[in-house]
Amino acid sequence: MGAPLKLTWASLGSLFATAVLVRTAVRDFLPPEAHGLLRALLSRAAAALVPPCDAIIVHETDANGVPNELYEAAQLYLGARCLAMAPAMHLHKTHGAAAAVASLPDSHATLDAFRGVRVLWTSQLDGNASSSFGGSSSSSRGFVHHPFPIGGRQRCLRLEFRRRDRDVVRDAYIPFVLEEAAALRAKMRERKLYTNNSGFYGGGGGGMDDHQMLWKAHKFSHPSTFDSLAIDPALRDDIRADLLRFVRSREHYARAGRAWKRGYLLHGPPGTGKTSLVAAIANLLEFDIYDLELTTVTSNYDLRRLLASTRPKSVIVVEDVDCSLGLFDRTRAPAPPSSQDDDADADEQRNRAMLQHALTLLPPAVEAAMQRETISLSGVLNFVDGLWSSCVGERLVVFTTNHMDRLDPALLRPGRMDRKVELGYCKAPALRVLAKNYLGDDDADDHDEIMGEAGRLLEEVQVTPADVAEVFMGCDGDDGAHDALQKFVDELNARKEKMNGPK
Repeated sequence: MGAPLKLTWASLGSLFATAVLVRTAVRDFLPPEAHGLLRALLSRAAAALVPPCDAIIVHETDANGVPNELYEAAQLYLGARCLAMAPAMHLHKTHGAAAAVASLPDSHATLDAFRGVRVLWTSQLDGNASSSFGGSSSSSRGFVHHPFPIGGRQRCLRLEFRRRDRDVVRDAYIPFVLEEAAALRAKMRERKLYTNNSGFYGGGGGGMDDHQMLWKAHKFSHPSTFDSLAIDPALRDDIRADLLRFVRSREHYARAGRAWKRGYLLHGPPGTGKTSLVAAIANLLEFDIYDLELTTVTSNYDLRRLLASTRPKSVIVVEDVDCSLGLFDRTRAPAPPSSQDDDADADEQRNRAMLQHALTLLPPAVEAAMQRETISLSGVLNFVDGLWSSCVGERLVVFTTNHMDRLDPALLRPGRMDRKVELGYCKAPALRVLAKNYLGDDDADDHDEIMGEAGRLLEEVQVTPADVAEVFMGCDGDDGAHDALQKFVDELNARKEKMNGPK
């Protein structure tokens, strides 16, 4: 093998002199027509050494000024994933937002990689700039996401990549950017608690859509989490795993031909934590809550409108469903009549007579409106599992009740209520969670003896987590965990004596 080539200042000078001589000879001895031909040949030779590139132009708005979702998603994605070491970035913070949002400023570029594919994002004021990715660009090859002519200059993002990678970019990378941006928005947005407006079901108006007209929004900031729930740890972990499996199962539901929703029935005595569990579910999944008051809904049609106007990533809650409507079990035999029932029947007959008399005094239009269709069990069943239930995806429907045995079996079947969660009286594991929640920095695990005594009493005395919380809330902060637990044990002993009666 020959000796390796060594470049010195003398050799570099000779090379430069030769290049100048060749350039002078070409300019002096070749006709002008040959100059263009030679430049074209050299450009083709250079292009053959560099892989060709394609580009996608993503404009901020379309020709009508409608925002481009892909542009917004790409800026959000780049701000979160690709601008940590950027020399310059835009920062924007809306009122009430937790943090500022970064985006790529004009005339700046950043690199990204996806499945081994390198791409270059450039922010510019139009889509006509030349490629800066290192190859020949083909932005005119049909990969432009904004096909309309643009009057004036507007912002756009130019996405450049090797031509051999275009299928990966279009079929996988762009959907990935949209999904990541959606996840980022879900984390950044302020979650809401919606309640249905009574008396606004007649029709739209004033430029308001159904969601604005039918639902009133409140900021949702409930502190409940799965770690703070006073329920059996095994049940808590099972519910959490089921919820996380649900939000990851979009393709599974589509493959099975089912709407992407899940129904939960939370039942148990009052004060066992049903509302806290609903809040913990919303906090875990970062969902909004729609608190539906069925007694204010005047018809099945209005119930369908309420359902259709909800948004994805939400929990629709109907609390105390057994009290909201006549959804009682139609298969149960009626209880034998009593004197109290006879009195109640007589009162009901008198009330009906008074109502009929009052209706005769009303104008015909008002009377017809009052006698219109009202919400029924059939309407609720269609709300939970009918065709209208599939109009909004990624949603939980949660019913709560203190008396599951009073509900109609049709409401409880799988597909309507997929999970039935019984929340019972407080036991030793739940007591430990409550002690840690309410007794500050004192570690309840340091009081095994008194905790053990309380746990044994809880097997005999029925108290709800709400009862325990009431005792702990009544303790002074200076009392300490031991004194608070002792007060609770005294309360349990008092209840036990009252339950057993005088000796």
